[in-house]
Amino acid sequence: MRLGAHIGTSDGLDKVPSIARSIGGEAAQIFSKSPHSWRGPPIPLELAASFREAVQREKLGATAIHHCYLTNLASPKPVNYAISKRTFLDELGRAELLGVDAVIFHPGAHTGSGVEAGIDRIAEALRWAVDQTPQGTVRILLENAAGQGSTIGSQFEELAQVIEKVNAPGRLGIAVDLCHLFASGVDFRTEETYGAAKDLLRGSVGLKAVGAFHLNDSKGELGSHLDRHQNVGKGQIGLEGFRPWLNDRSWAKVPGYLETPLTDDGYAAYIEDLRALKGLLA
Repeated sequence: MRLGAHIGTSDGLDKVPSIARSIGGEAAQIFSKSPHSWRGPPIPLELAASFREAVQREKLGATAIHHCYLTNLASPKPVNYAISKRTFLDELGRAELLGVDAVIFHPGAHTGSGVEAGIDRIAEALRWAVDQTPQGTVRILLENAAGQGSTIGSQFEELAQVIEKVNAPGRLGIAVDLCHLFASGVDFRTEETYGAAKDLLRGSVGLKAVGAFHLNDSKGELGSHLDRHQNVGKGQIGLEGFRPWLNDRSWAKVPGYLETPLTDDGYAAYIEDLRALKGLLA
């Protein structure tokens, strides 16, 4: 697995690759704008070029944008749904400009309208986005949910339904957040339970659909449905729970991004987490 982390852009987009390398990473995830805003300022062409050049110079193995938190492609409210679609399409354009490998996003919540209706709305929005970007190279990755509220995607079968309905081979996949997976009720902390978790992936979306991991420990217990990240080895998953994922050849070229809590010491917590994960590698 290509280990990396979510890096802030306050020092400039073009500084992200060197920061990722300085903490011991070989992959970087970013927000292209504020995660709490529908739209962000345009990315200057010169800055985008500098970012791409820095990715090459630092030899990062993978890059991704995490989409903003406001978008809900499962929303039954027409205005919110329309804004969410436009915001998502804008994000795809920003991702193409920066040359990242993927856009990772939370599929959304049906807010009482029903899982099937929510899945249909997500699929419709993604079909539209794919149709609007026929030459797009950025992969669209749906992130699994912890199962809180009416969120869609806590079961891999739900994500598989979206991908099947969109029917855009190569464009769509999933990002597996280990905290969310654990909180949704899937255990993987032993050799046996890891095998069962992998079988869930294989029998739903398929192993090749996995385009990224979020390597987060969980503050909540198994099946708690709490989306609360913890530093590696300090939560309910525990350090050994990460070992099988890191050493499985199926994920050798798949990036794993940290989204664990940081302190006032900059990226010191990331450095410690990456060191812990690397200590598990065979």
